[in-house]
Amino acid sequence: MGSVISLLRGCLAFSCYVINTLFWVIPILLVSLIKLLPITPLRTVCSYLLDHCASAWISVNTVIERIFHRVNISIDGDTNLSTKEWYMVVANHQSWVDILVLQRVLNHKIPFLKFFLKQELIYVPVLGLAWWALDFPFMRRYSSAQLRKNPKLKGKDIEITRKACAKFKTKPVSVMNFVEGTRFTQQKHDKQNSEFKHLLKPKAGGMAFALSAMDGQIHKLIDVSIYYTGKTPTFWEYISGQVKQIKVNIKVSDISPAMRGDYMNDREFKIGFQNELNRIWKQKDATLEEMSK
Repeated sequence: MGSVISLLRGCLAFSCYVINTLFWVIPILLVSLIKLLPITPLRTVCSYLLDHCASAWISVNTVIERIFHRVNISIDGDTNLSTKEWYMVVANHQSWVDILVLQRVLNHKIPFLKFFLKQELIYVPVLGLAWWALDFPFMRRYSSAQLRKNPKLKGKDIEITRKACAKFKTKPVSVMNFVEGTRFTQQKHDKQNSEFKHLLKPKAGGMAFALSAMDGQIHKLIDVSIYYTGKTPTFWEYISGQVKQIKVNIKVSDISPAMRGDYMNDREFKIGFQNELNRIWKQKDATLEEMSK
């Protein structure tokens, strides 16, 4: 009987999420088309309208969650947040559910979250267009093999980051970066021989490039630690009501001077930035250990 109820909850919740997404994607795409006009005041107004639509989209998703698969999310840490501040947001990454949790706990408390996304995700039906319209930064990273084969590609990924972040200078924004680069699994953890118990090794490049591209405009860091009571849930397990308790810790701090500089060309700064990120990750690992008790 319990599995039937979970199936029914999941199907109803998923259907409502799809309907809500389709409802909000229409005005988002229409406004984004108007935003293409080369009129700066009009583009600014459109940016605010787009973020308002996106926040409303998330708000309705939260209502759907409370109706069909209520989850108790306990939050501790810093709550002094503002929608008028520029933030860099980092979090541990375990599941696609992380994104739903982050949107729920931070919606209307800080500027709408802009996630760094892989270039390939622009082709996701409906959502890819919505992310493009909302100015989510799409990243294209080149492997060492690609750079050896075509040296002209060197620095292209940084330039793409710079252009994406340039759009964020006219109004407050929250730039989200999963610095582990991939979702945590025990297999990946063992392969990395990670020094952290609950985390993969952090990758500094994307975060460093974004901070550099914003020319010091982002001066606050929000560090979010997410802990799932029990095993890490899949998206289906979450929307079908199989997740009852999630713990979230939020830490807000100033961006350290050690995290501002030329990551590409200054080797000393690059090493210092990675060391600073490792320090943050060590504290996060301790926080997650405490949350697991």
